[in-house]
Amino acid sequence: MKIWYLLIALILFSITSLFIGVKDIHPLDLFSMTEDQAQIMLISRIPRLISIIIAGVSMSIAGLIMQQLSRNKFVSPTTAGTMDSARLGVLMAMILFTSASALEKMIVAFAFALLGTFIFMKILEKVKFKDVIFIPLVGLMFGSIISSMTTFIGLKYDLIQSASAWLQGNFSVIMTGRYELLYLSIPLVLIAYLFANKFTIAGMGEDFSLNLGLNYRRVVNTGLIIVALVSSVVILTIGTIPFLGLIIPNIVSIFNGDNLKKNLPHTALLGAVFVLFCDILGRVVIFPYEIPIGLTVGVLGSGIFLYLLMRRKAYE
Repeated sequence: MKIWYLLIALILFSITSLFIGVKDIHPLDLFSMTEDQAQIMLISRIPRLISIIIAGVSMSIAGLIMQQLSRNKFVSPTTAGTMDSARLGVLMAMILFTSASALEKMIVAFAFALLGTFIFMKILEKVKFKDVIFIPLVGLMFGSIISSMTTFIGLKYDLIQSASAWLQGNFSVIMTGRYELLYLSIPLVLIAYLFANKFTIAGMGEDFSLNLGLNYRRVVNTGLIIVALVSSVVILTIGTIPFLGLIIPNIVSIFNGDNLKKNLPHTALLGAVFVLFCDILGRVVIFPYEIPIGLTVGVLGSGIFLYLLMRRKAYE
C-alpha cells in the first residue's frame, strides 16, 4: 500500500469536504470571501475537517494497538467494551457532577474506559478457547452488559436521551469551541509511535517479551491507557464511530504485514481517508440533509468486516 496514494486521497477529500454544505461556497470564493462565508469556514467547516482527521487517525491507531496487544485481528475498542465503558462513564459524570466541564467528563469517562478495557483483557487471560472469532464475541457480550447498565441507569435518572446522544457519531455538531478536546489525541498518537516496537514485541506474548528484557505489564498498560484516553475523547466530542478501529488495521495488515511501527502511518492515513469519505457520502446522499457518520461508517464498515471474515474462512 503506497503511502503517497493515501496522502493524495487525503488532500483531495479534505478539499472536497470544505466546500460541501448547505451554504454554497466555491473554491474560487476563497479569493473574495464575504464575511458570512469566512465565518462558516472558520467556525464550522475547518473545525469539522480537523475533527474528522484526528478522529479517524486516533481511533484507527487505537484499534491497531488493541489488536497487537490482544493478538487478535477482530478486537477493537468497539468489540472490547471500551466504548461502552466510556459511555457509562460520561453518564455517571452527568449524574454525580451535574455541572461538570468537558474535561471533567473526559476524566471520568477515561477511568471507566480504562477499567472496562482492563476487565476485558483479564477475561481474555481466563478464556481457554482462544478462537479468533470467539474472543470478539466475548467482548461484544461484555460491551452489551455495560450498555444495558447504561440504559438502566439512564432510565432511572431520566437521562436516556442524553445517553443516546453518544450512541451514534455525528460531525454536524462540530464547531469552534466544541472540538478542541480532540487535540489531546495528537500526543497520544505520538506516544503510540514511540512505543510501536515495544507493542510489537508485547504482542508476541509475555514469555517472549520477558526473554527480550521488556517490561511486559508496563507496555501493555501503556497501550491500554492510550486506547482508553482516545476512546473517551472521541466519545465526548463526536460519539461512537463503529468498526473503524477494527477494519482499518486489518486492511493495512493485508498489504503490509504485522509490523506495528511500519503500519502506523498507513493506518493513520487510511483511517482519516475512510472517515472523510464516509462523511462526504453522508452529506451528499440526501443533500441538504445529512446522515450521521456513525450510520455511514457502520454500514460500510459492517460490509468490509463481513468480507474480512469470509476472506479469513477462504484462506484457512
